[in-house]
Amino acid sequence: MPDAAHLAAFALVSLGLVLTPGPNMAYLVSRSIAQGRAAGLVSLAGVAAGFLVYLLCAAFGITALLVAVPFAYDTLRLAGAAYLLVLAWQALRPGGRSPFETGPLAPDGPRRLFAMGLLTNLLNPKIAVMYLSLLPHFIAPERGGVLAQSLILGGVQIAVSLAVNVGIVLAAGSVAAFLARRPVWLTAQRWVMGTVLAALALRMATESRR
Repeated sequence: MPDAAHLAAFALVSLGLVLTPGPNMAYLVSRSIAQGRAAGLVSLAGVAAGFLVYLLCAAFGITALLVAVPFAYDTLRLAGAAYLLVLAWQALRPGGRSPFETGPLAPDGPRRLFAMGLLTNLLNPKIAVMYLSLLPHFIAPERGGVLAQSLILGGVQIAVSLAVNVGIVLAAGSVAAFLARRPVWLTAQRWVMGTVLAALALRMATESRR
């Protein structure tokens, strides 16, 4: 099992990623503002199901890869660093759009809401790259099976994502109105998050191979 330090570090990375605007956040905010909190929560259940699918696929794939290829860790570590740098650029680039700048959506039933949340997550390549490139960085083979550690770390990511997204769904309308009146807050959030992601990327890229 991963130690407390690895779990805490991965939880912080997961928090930074879930707070970075992307398709999941944009869909949940749009749905919550357009159709209400209940619709947003049903959509979030679909997003969570997508996380679970990606986690299981990645956990078994990472286990096989790290056993078969001795230098797979270095490859995935550098891929993870590059991925974080891309996210940092997306947060800092000029003209970035806030997910809280939403348009109207037609009302949908619970089944469609769940399905759309699931598809939004499954069709988001960022999630697959996140699991495949970031999970190995926090796995220590000497602390137990790679598969078990992958599932535990993935569970932490899903828990963090759900906790944050529940808050986003419940507060979407209020946050959108707040940011519309105070655009400087949105700019500050983007710069703080972009800087944190870039620092994590540099640390990951320069870490020596285990």
